[in-house]
Amino acid sequence: MTDEVPASAPDVPEEPEDRAAPAAPAPLGLVRTPTGHAGVDARLERLADADRLTADGHVEVYEDVHRGLRDALTALDAPPVPGPYENRS
Repeated sequence: MTDEVPASAPDVPEEPEDRAAPAAPAPLGLVRTPTGHAGVDARLERLADADRLTADGHVEVYEDVHRGLRDALTALDAPPVPGPYENRS
């Protein structure tokens, strides 16, 4: 008998039989610096919701934040609304 491995055997590492369960979501500990714009700061704080979700839940949070930031940028291009006493004839 020989202890040689046949040349055709693949070099695939064996997987352990007892796989550990996936780790629970954990915060990344990122610091969010306030911008001074309430709407933008609220959206950036919304990113913290992703910390408690599994990866498949991140998309919804990221899309919501992206939509809110895009709306905030679009609002910057809007013409200013006249005040109540600026329409004098």
